[in-house]
Amino acid sequence: MNHAIRVHETGGPEKLMWEEVPLPQPKPGEALIRQKAVGLNYIDVYFRTGLYKAPSLPVTVGMEGAGVVEAVGDGVTSVAVGDRVAYAGALGAYAEARCAPADKLVKIPDGISFEQAAAMMLQGMTAQFLVRQTYQVKAGETILVHAAAGGVGLILVQWAKSLGATVIGVVSTPEKAALIKEHGADHALLTTDDIPAKVREITKGAMVPVVYDSVGKDTFITSLDCLRPRGLMVSFGNASGPVTTDLGILAAKGSLYVTRPTLNTYTAKRDDLVATANDLFAVVKSGAVKIRVNQTFPLKDAAKAHIALESRATTGSTVLIP
Repeated sequence: MNHAIRVHETGGPEKLMWEEVPLPQPKPGEALIRQKAVGLNYIDVYFRTGLYKAPSLPVTVGMEGAGVVEAVGDGVTSVAVGDRVAYAGALGAYAEARCAPADKLVKIPDGISFEQAAAMMLQGMTAQFLVRQTYQVKAGETILVHAAAGGVGLILVQWAKSLGATVIGVVSTPEKAALIKEHGADHALLTTDDIPAKVREITKGAMVPVVYDSVGKDTFITSLDCLRPRGLMVSFGNASGPVTTDLGILAAKGSLYVTRPTLNTYTAKRDDLVATANDLFAVVKSGAVKIRVNQTFPLKDAAKAHIALESRATTGSTVLIP
C-alpha cells in the first residue's frame, strides 16, 4: 500500500490530491525509502502553483524527507537496507514510500530524529551554504536576515550568531520578533519599519556587508539600501514574487553584488553534499543550532500545511507525517 499527494493541474492548495499509487521499485542507482517524515518548504508552493515547472503532470511535489531504506537498485553502495537516511533536492517527497537517487541520500547520525532530519535537510543545508560558502560570515560582522522567523531564517540567525556575528532579523509580527530574539538575534525589525534607517542606526552608518533575502520582489530595493558599498545581496527565494529590477541600480547604490544561489548547485557533487550535511549535523548536535519543528500535519492534509505556510502562520520548520 502506498499513498502520495499528487498535483494534476497547477493552482491553489486544493490542487493537492491524496491518492493511492503503486509502490515503486528502485532502478539502478536508486533506493526505496519508507518515509517517516517529510519537510515542508516554499519550493513546494512554487511547484504547486507552476512558478517552477514540474517535468510532467501529475507530479508529486516535495523535495525533502527522512526514512528507512527498504530496497536498493543495482550498483548502490552508498546506502544499505535498514539505513536511516535523509535527503533534500529530490522531487517527489509527498509520499508514504518513494524511490530517490542513492547519491542524494545521507545517513542520519544517532541523536537526530526523523522529524528533525526531515525539517532541516533543505533549510539547514541552505543555511550552511549561505553563511559558510556564498558569503563566509565572520565574527564581529553585522548581517541582515529577512523572514528571520521562518525555517531557513531561524537556522541562519542561530548559525550566524554561533560564528560571532551581530544579527539583525526582519519579521512580520511582534510575536515573531520575540521568537528570533530567543534564538539569538541581536535586533528584531518589523516589516513596517524603515529598515535601511534602522540598519544605519544600528551600524552607526556603516551598513552591512551581506543581506540574506528570501522574500524577493517586495524587499529587493530595501535590501540593497541596507548594504555598504560593494556589499552582497543574497537573493535565495521569491515568497513575494520574482525580482525584475534593472541591474543598473546596483551601480547607483554602490557597485553592489547580487547572487541567486541554489542548494542544488552547492551540493551537486556527492562529496560536497556529504560535507554540507555533516557540517549541519555537527552544528545541530553541538546545540549551537536548534531545529524547531513548530508545526506537524498529517501528509494527507498537505493542503492545510500549504495554507498555513502561505499565510505566514508558521514559524520555524514544519513536517508532514505519512
